[in-house]
Amino acid sequence: MTLALIVLALAFGLAFLPQLWIRGVIARHSDERADIAGTGGEFARHVLDGMGLHHVVVEETQSGDHYDPDAKAVRLLPQHFGKRSLAAIVIAAHEVGHAMQDATAYGPLIARTRMARQAQKVEKVGSVIMLAAPVMMILSKSPHIMFMQLAIGVLILGSTIFMHAVTLPVEFDASFRRALPLLKAGNYISNRDMRSARQLLRAAAFTYVAAAAVSLLDVMRWFRVLRF
Repeated sequence: MTLALIVLALAFGLAFLPQLWIRGVIARHSDERADIAGTGGEFARHVLDGMGLHHVVVEETQSGDHYDPDAKAVRLLPQHFGKRSLAAIVIAAHEVGHAMQDATAYGPLIARTRMARQAQKVEKVGSVIMLAAPVMMILSKSPHIMFMQLAIGVLILGSTIFMHAVTLPVEFDASFRRALPLLKAGNYISNRDMRSARQLLRAAAFTYVAAAAVSLLDVMRWFRVLRF
């Protein structure tokens, strides 16, 4: 029992500490500043047009900062789309980095996009299988069927964790091979802000690590609830 609680506590730590760190880094640099020329949305539009990516739209969203390769859209949270803060500019640059990857047919991004589509489908299937497992055991009167279903469900949900893990190189490429050189070349931020910009770009890249940790916690919850 004690070991189970320790493991659960470690899982909670792994799941939520990265999120707290990411939110803390962003919050420290979210104050509006008069020395920043435009909002995150205006910055994204400006640099996309400068690269000839006029077809990529820039939109406000409530669903988290992201680039949608299907819609060709950079989407930013309201506080990043409409504010003149260091966080807004740097996070917009990170998402523009993904648009740059898409424009150059960057292989890992294409692979990640395909994996994400499949992961969404298999995660739904995995949840259904795990929910149906107790019912199937009652109907069949065989615990082996339940264990088999649970194993399949856990493997399917685990694929989501794998997808989040392998996406990390894509995120670091967007942050440090695309966004950072873009910010430097255009002198969009001052030298004194460069260290903070690197922290923000690292936080943006690690968003998917936090997502992978939360997915791992979900799998562990299923183990606990279903007593697998």
